[in-house]
Amino acid sequence: MKTVERIERSVSLKKSDVLLRAEYDSFGSEAQVSRALKELVERGKLVKLGRGVYAKAKPSVLTGKAIPIRPLESLAPEALKKLGIQTTQTQQVEDYNSGKSTQIPAGIVFKVARRRITRKLGFNGKTVKFELA
Repeated sequence: MKTVERIERSVSLKKSDVLLRAEYDSFGSEAQVSRALKELVERGKLVKLGRGVYAKAKPSVLTGKAIPIRPLESLAPEALKKLGIQTTQTQQVEDYNSGKSTQIPAGIVFKVARRRITRKLGFNGKTVKFELA
């Protein structure tokens, strides 16, 4: 079985919608895994959210292009958890959920404990932003 087929089969069997490139290091050499993931992105089976971070994909009803199975708002916390970055809700989200504010939080923002996160996650112009705790 080719590396692409092995990775595609593994992706379809996974319950998680977020995949890290590191999860497939045992499937072949670094170059083989990179080519296989790139091919799956081109075929519309996966979408790339960031460096080494992929999500399962489905065709868009409007354009037919590949889009993530779930919205970025729900995929981002899962991806960050897999990367070992602990997140919490921002103050704006907490205020909105508790009823202190009626303003709906704009954008995708997570509160993080680390001083600096250089990782960029996003899809189709929407990006995840980080706020220090």
